[in-house]
Amino acid sequence: MENPVIIFGANALGRAAKEIFESNDIIVYGFLDDNEELHGQTLGELSILGRTDDDGFLKLIGKKCEAFIGVDDRQLRKGLVKLIKERRKMMPVNAIHSNTEIAPSASVGHGEFINSGVIIGANAKIGDHCMIHTNATIDFSAKLGDLVQVGPGSVVGSEAEIGDNVFIGSGVTIVPGIKVGKDARIGAGSVVIADVADGETVFGNPAAKV
Repeated sequence: MENPVIIFGANALGRAAKEIFESNDIIVYGFLDDNEELHGQTLGELSILGRTDDDGFLKLIGKKCEAFIGVDDRQLRKGLVKLIKERRKMMPVNAIHSNTEIAPSASVGHGEFINSGVIIGANAKIGDHCMIHTNATIDFSAKLGDLVQVGPGSVVGSEAEIGDNVFIGSGVTIVPGIKVGKDARIGAGSVVIADVADGETVFGNPAAKV
């Protein structure tokens, strides 16, 4: 990546993304955030420049800078992706920690946050704008839809299929071949041994509908 990155969101996820970019020798230009109380402040040596819809900075996207969405609220994340795609005709870039293992045959989309220790197996497919946290495993031939969040230490088993906008908490195990419908939520520490329907929330070992 030749251009510097503007990070949308100055919260914890945005700061973590900053460190990932810098560890990969990618320059971060600064942050945009809608909390006006933060404007003009600095995080380390970087400034919080203005709002996420500030035309003065948006016009840099695709010309002199790239964009990364550094917010973990999935609806806000989705809205910011739409803003960048509509206003700048661009897709956000990935923040992928250098300490990850991604199989050569795996497919990784756009706008991903992939933290330290993540393993993505052979022929796995990751949709766009996912967040895969520390030490999570996406096993071979598993599929993640768009805007999926996978908590630290979770395991998505081989050939499992995860729908769009699914939240998977910390330390979850999804056994191989399971299908999880869109907008589902899986509570921390759960062991999922049966398919989960669209919009369901499940929890426990074995996971059951809440």
